[in-house]
Amino acid sequence: MATGRTHRPATRSRGIPEATVARLPLYLRALTALSERSVPTVSSEELAAAAGVNSAKLRKDFSYLGSYGTRGVGYDVEYLVYQISRELGLTQDWPVVIVGIGNLGAALANYGGFASRGFRVAALIDADPAMTGRQVAGIAVQHSDDLEKIISDNGVSIGVITTPPGVAQQVCDRLVAAGVTSILNFAPTVLSVPDGVDVRKVDLSIELQILAFHEQRKASEEHEGTAAPAAPHQEAGEQGPDGDVPAVMPA
Repeated sequence: MATGRTHRPATRSRGIPEATVARLPLYLRALTALSERSVPTVSSEELAAAAGVNSAKLRKDFSYLGSYGTRGVGYDVEYLVYQISRELGLTQDWPVVIVGIGNLGAALANYGGFASRGFRVAALIDADPAMTGRQVAGIAVQHSDDLEKIISDNGVSIGVITTPPGVAQQVCDRLVAAGVTSILNFAPTVLSVPDGVDVRKVDLSIELQILAFHEQRKASEEHEGTAAPAAPHQEAGEQGPDGDVPAVMPA
């Protein structure tokens, strides 16, 4: 059955810009929602709006994948889901360890979206002996003394750090030494890693501070927009708009 899609594998050999890679999950999320509603095709404008980007940028991003929509038809939703999933490496199962099972770590462990997106929480690790053996999201928490063995036994290459900032670097060093090459860091600190290790930082306080900045700016603009316009400046003896001399003269 013709789908109206064109696939050019040679395009992928030129590499994909990091900015495009960062947008692929946004497209995948929007496409997955369409797929769940059994929508067969989508236009670049509709998909761009759902992903929060402009359609020209979307078409450019998809050109790196070798995917081009059909004029008057759009993009095949299921094929794009497969294509982007493959490009992101989500067509295989990625075991993940979460280190630091406090409130945030436990919340992540309970997040149901990992499995549907190609990730499996292989282990939960914490340094508190009182946590060892406790069940969180159906997984028994293991002690950090066994971190290296846990990573080796499960073939883990992705680690999630949700520890206090004071121990995050130490945990990071152990993860890297044990073979982890990608880290998602929720600890409010900057991690130092060797070449070949990728770190993505998630700092909720920074995101809130950015939102606060925008809220302050919006409030300021609203205030300026409602303020009464200032009267034109008039020098002493200058007539007003109706030909009258102002009642209050400048000093």
